[in-house]
Amino acid sequence: MLASASPRRAELLRAAGIDFEVAAANVDETPLPGETAREHVARLAEAKARAVHARDGERIVLAADTVVVVDSQILGKPVDDADAKRMLSLLSARTHEVLTAVSVFHPGEIVDTRVEVTSVEFTRLSDADIEWYVGTGEPLDKAGAYAVQGLASRFIPRIEGSYSNVVGLPIALVYQMLTTKLLTF
Repeated sequence: MLASASPRRAELLRAAGIDFEVAAANVDETPLPGETAREHVARLAEAKARAVHARDGERIVLAADTVVVVDSQILGKPVDDADAKRMLSLLSARTHEVLTAVSVFHPGEIVDTRVEVTSVEFTRLSDADIEWYVGTGEPLDKAGAYAVQGLASRFIPRIEGSYSNVVGLPIALVYQMLTTKLLTF
């Protein structure tokens, strides 16, 4: 079961030929005081997996959480256009990291939780670039206020690491984690 309502995660799993059912989890995603980005995403992925596992403990559960990190600052999904503009200004002309934690639960136990890290370079964004991009609406439900697979691709000259991680789910890592159990969840 996929503990996420993300259409991007579902699309990535389907493209990789991994069968699943969606069973979204609703958890508070507020970072805890003093929590690092790595600790934050791992905690949330495990919490999402636990929530779905508690409802249906007979199935394998896959959960994930993704954040963008710049200057040790966690950038989740923007709350509004102004927040999206702030995030994009922070990312402009810089390299940042995208962290996705993946948790796989098997009936009765936590099987594994791992964090994938990918570096992403942004070009310099003008005020007009930011205004245009935020005006498209694309940034509003994306960690870090951008979609690498969408219109923001024009601003990203270099990625070091897993592309699918930046989209929202590191598929090669997920496949590796699932092959220790079953491919249908």
